[in-house]
Amino acid sequence: MGEVHVDYGEFDQPSSGGLNYTGQVTLLMHDIIARVPALGFIDLSRVLVFARPGRSSADGAYASCHSLGLPTSDPGYFFWRDRNSGAITRRTEWFVTKSPKVYVGDQLMNYMISFALPRFTDQSLTRSRKRSLYAEGTPDWIAKLDTVIHELYHVDPEQTCLRRFTRPDGTESDALHSQTYFEDVAALVQQYLASNPDEALLEFLRYDFEGLRLRYGAIAGTTFRSFPSYPRRYREAVEGQPLPAEIQNAPVERVIDCSGRVFRENDLQLRQFTGSTSRLVEHFTADVAA
Repeated sequence: MGEVHVDYGEFDQPSSGGLNYTGQVTLLMHDIIARVPALGFIDLSRVLVFARPGRSSADGAYASCHSLGLPTSDPGYFFWRDRNSGAITRRTEWFVTKSPKVYVGDQLMNYMISFALPRFTDQSLTRSRKRSLYAEGTPDWIAKLDTVIHELYHVDPEQTCLRRFTRPDGTESDALHSQTYFEDVAALVQQYLASNPDEALLEFLRYDFEGLRLRYGAIAGTTFRSFPSYPRRYREAVEGQPLPAEIQNAPVERVIDCSGRVFRENDLQLRQFTGSTSRLVEHFTADVAA
């Protein structure tokens, strides 16, 4: 296989003799938003695509959209009661929950979209609840395209949170999916396919994980150096309001949150996924091609 040069914004990773899976997904996303008007508002320069571990034999999400623009929560605290007496036994400090900041180069990310490897690659339309939304004979790999568009559809038009939906009475719902969400996504998939996209952009979706290894050799993806962890909302202690005596006099536990607050390009790394394990790849071209 010749050199594959993945344009991954400020985090550019060339690969030779292998496939940068998250890079290929990013290229596909660029093509999707260029061809599907309903997704054309998405600024992919502010979306980081990364990989996380996920066994094909285990239940779990194939992919997830993570909003980094959620506002700081209102102050709060936890407390515990004795199961028998009902007395307050301890409480935490007052705290707020905040979103981490993630930068790629100088660009602040609004979203991250993660893909579970190898679980994402091994999904099948035949075994999916989405099967009824597609015509008989639709190839199994379309399930993966559906998942990619599903996660893009979570991006809110204001690009500050996950997409919100309006109930019939006009109020906003906190649900992540509307009643027609999956149907909407399937329609966007059909719209994209009807635009005659370049087959070369879709080729990697046609293979399960073992097929990818046979076709490309090594499979790698962008991860965080804290792998398998990644940036999540974190708690920070703050001053709070006076509490009732039974709570105020309870022993106080400090809010200790080891999650990172700010992540930058040097917090990213490339890992090779084998199907059951993964390993850090310092130089993808040299190590993976070997």
